[in-house]
Amino acid sequence: MKEQLEDIREILSGAGLKATQQRMVVYQALLKTMNQHPTAERIFEVVRPQNPSISLGTVYKTLDTFVSSGLAGKVASDAGFMRYDVNMEQHSHIYCSNTQEIIDYHDEELDQLIQQYFEKKNIRNLKIKNIHVQINGLKEDPAQEIEISN
Repeated sequence: MKEQLEDIREILSGAGLKATQQRMVVYQALLKTMNQHPTAERIFEVVRPQNPSISLGTVYKTLDTFVSSGLAGKVASDAGFMRYDVNMEQHSHIYCSNTQEIIDYHDEELDQLIQQYFEKKNIRNLKIKNIHVQINGLKEDPAQEIEISN
């Protein structure tokens, strides 16, 4: 636990942020729930028991700071809720509206196809920094995991 806090302190300072107690516990909660792509409310539920003085507003502001600093990203659900993603590697998402799950999806071939499409369309004055695709769908059987094969 202590090692993880030191790692978080380094991550925050590496992004030019002061490692305050609130930022450290919110980032730790993001890491703990990263596979869930949590909402701010979910992060608040995770940090509140050990940090009763933290407010939901502080969690929102802290998450926005992480997004603007490049430490987290936002992922929209089709219901309009913002969810947060601490995985900053190039990837896309599959969103299942009937289960509210967001699943990370890595596919270099898809990224290359999109890149080639933009090059073929001769779109000027645009340099693509990264590609994030979100595929919205329904799980045919909500009890089963989605299988992704390459």
